[in-house]
Amino acid sequence: MIHHRHVDEIERVLDGRATGRDSAVSASWRRCVEVYGMDPTRSDPAHIVTETELREHRDQAEWMIGAARSGLQSLFRQVAGQNYVLLLTDAQGVCVDFFGDTRFTDQLRHTGLYLGANWSEDLAGTCGVGACLVTGEPVTIHQDDHFGNAHTALSCTAAPIYDSLGQLAAVLDISLLRSPAPKSSQNLAMNLVMASARRVEMANLMASSRRDWVLRLSSSPEFLDVDPEAAVSLDGAGRIIGFTRAAGRMLGEGKPLIGRRIDDLLGLSVDDLPDLMRDRPTEERIVPLPDGGAVFGHAIAPQTPRSAAPARRATGGALSGLAGADPVMTRLLLQGEKLAGTAIALLITGETGTGKTKLARAIHMASRREGFLSVDCAGLSVAQLHEQTACAHPATLLLRRVEDLPPQTCAALPGFLDTRPDLRVLSTSGLDPARPNGPNGLPGPLYHRLAGTTLRLPPLRQRQDLGWLMERVLRRKSGGELRLSPSARAELMGRDWPGNLRELANVLEVAAALAEGDVIDLPDLPAAPQSAAQQEESLESVLDACGWNMARAARRLGVNRSTVLRRIRKEGLQPPA
Repeated sequence: MIHHRHVDEIERVLDGRATGRDSAVSASWRRCVEVYGMDPTRSDPAHIVTETELREHRDQAEWMIGAARSGLQSLFRQVAGQNYVLLLTDAQGVCVDFFGDTRFTDQLRHTGLYLGANWSEDLAGTCGVGACLVTGEPVTIHQDDHFGNAHTALSCTAAPIYDSLGQLAAVLDISLLRSPAPKSSQNLAMNLVMASARRVEMANLMASSRRDWVLRLSSSPEFLDVDPEAAVSLDGAGRIIGFTRAAGRMLGEGKPLIGRRIDDLLGLSVDDLPDLMRDRPTEERIVPLPDGGAVFGHAIAPQTPRSAAPARRATGGALSGLAGADPVMTRLLLQGEKLAGTAIALLITGETGTGKTKLARAIHMASRREGFLSVDCAGLSVAQLHEQTACAHPATLLLRRVEDLPPQTCAALPGFLDTRPDLRVLSTSGLDPARPNGPNGLPGPLYHRLAGTTLRLPPLRQRQDLGWLMERVLRRKSGGELRLSPSARAELMGRDWPGNLRELANVLEVAAALAEGDVIDLPDLPAAPQSAAQQEESLESVLDACGWNMARAARRLGVNRSTVLRRIRKEGLQPPA
């Protein structure tokens, strides 16, 4: 159904006539027509990405989902019973986390208030998420503020979430399928979503700054230690290496904060930070501001590694969260941390699902470079690279699966890289692209351009932190509300995980959905996939063929000897007399 009054008002805005509509809404309407070429008479359905695309978006946003989940749960509890829906989208506008009433699931899916919906302005028109991404500011898009006729019943209030380098990383949106007519009815929703976004930024900064000084600031001493307004992280010399958006507004004066010394901005130096720790009364922890005012400060000292730790762990926030107590991963992440700040081209190899793209993004974040562009090498041409890098202006270029590069691109790519010395190149490969004559090899000159050094991710079956990874995935998916029973945990610890981290995440997601209570038990686990060889040969036949030699049987099946022993016990097999 076309709402002609709505269409007429959009036409008046395009003609430059005042309609009483908010300036942010009018500006978005003009973009919809003049930039995106949209038609206000159309009622386009919600744009939903594919399951594969959603998985990629969620994988890339995993750090942000983890930082935001506790805050989203708290916010959802505050608005429970009022029919609000919470959406967390990434910087592309794709919903990567969601809280809503399961009674309205079908309706929420239909309207796009669900996982996988893309609310970028160029696809969805004027909407809360889209307008927030364009302006970088909180916004309420209420009912017929929406450009598209399909969304005019909704009321959407969105606030941006910035990462610790000041880049817009996500949007938190609180929406209603139906709401009271006055737009002012959403004022409380705006206050709630802005406060939640601020807390998510704070949680992310704290998680990534455990080895750095953190200075938290508040205008009220009562809330300083429990809910501060702003924060910065500092290196040992007192230079700012991370900040929340509120701190940027409080201290930045419109200038970049990263790299600036705290004593240039506030009436204190890094040597004064111990005086602002919790052992002093809150009222005495006063921090002078550049404008002559003052706030209260709470300094948190760097955490020191435990003395019992066998090896130094990566200190960068994004890198340190990729592994538990696994010696191979610890060494690899330390190498990644040391290499992050260099211009050395890195090739990251590993089986499918081992986290190659996630490691590349973490290295980029640790490098503190500004822009990141990830491209799939299948069918990629140098002309496409020219176009994409010209639009995105990245500082880091990630080439995913370089073994899939077309031959003509392999020949032209070194020349392109010669013209872009400003690009830091990271590459991933699921094979060994160093074989120039192999079916998936790269020409020698290109290989040596892309592989200044190689980081090889181990498969999950070889990692010693599987238990830590399982708990971490469960915690991020359920906020700590689910746990594994001993039998389910033992079963998962004995699996071979050919799909690696991706398979682990999928298995736990299915198990979490099937679990009746807060414990995942053995019946809740999906069956482990079998390889073709495993499907054709039973364990008993393999053991018979190997003369019941456990080591030989394990090698034939491609599993560990302990797995063979576990399966023998599970299936009740006995060696021949």
